[in-house]
Amino acid sequence: MLDACAELLDEIGYEALTTTRIAERAGVAIGSVYQFFPDKRAITQALTRRHVELFVARVGRRFITEDYTGWWDAVDAIIEEYVEMHRAVAGFRSLHFGDIVDLNLLDSVADNNTVIAGRLRALLLKEFGLADSEELDRAMLVAVEAGDAVLKLAFRRDPHGAPDIVAEAKQLVRGYLSRQLRAG
Repeated sequence: MLDACAELLDEIGYEALTTTRIAERAGVAIGSVYQFFPDKRAITQALTRRHVELFVARVGRRFITEDYTGWWDAVDAIIEEYVEMHRAVAGFRSLHFGDIVDLNLLDSVADNNTVIAGRLRALLLKEFGLADSEELDRAMLVAVEAGDAVLKLAFRRDPHGAPDIVAEAKQLVRGYLSRQLRAG
């Protein structure tokens, strides 16, 4: 059902998405959809969670299999994974991390980018031994918000992500975090 939802999101968008269409695409009875999901928001929320888990797992895999000179190379890897998922993972470009549907789709208290910033912060802390602090929390949130905005611009300009804008996103996030981490 989540795969069907993802395909339909890319084809018709969230507004035209219905539980009936999801059931038809998945080849299941509508009752089966309602057995697990009360409405289309719940299905897109589950899909968004799956995207977040996939994103974090892919970044984590890269952290394990690739050698980075420092956190700045890891930031590039994070951005590259986001871009690759935007290009290749069904439903991802339509939902990003759920902000299209609801800014609190991942968590009822924290907005979606705060959740993503927290997950990425944890990965960077684990891998690079950065000092844990409120300043790092804020810096990661600002970096995620800024990077997200610039990457959305890259995909508005080019359905595959305008390479020059993606490069600017990397430069922006790395430069900002460099200043913040030196100050902290």
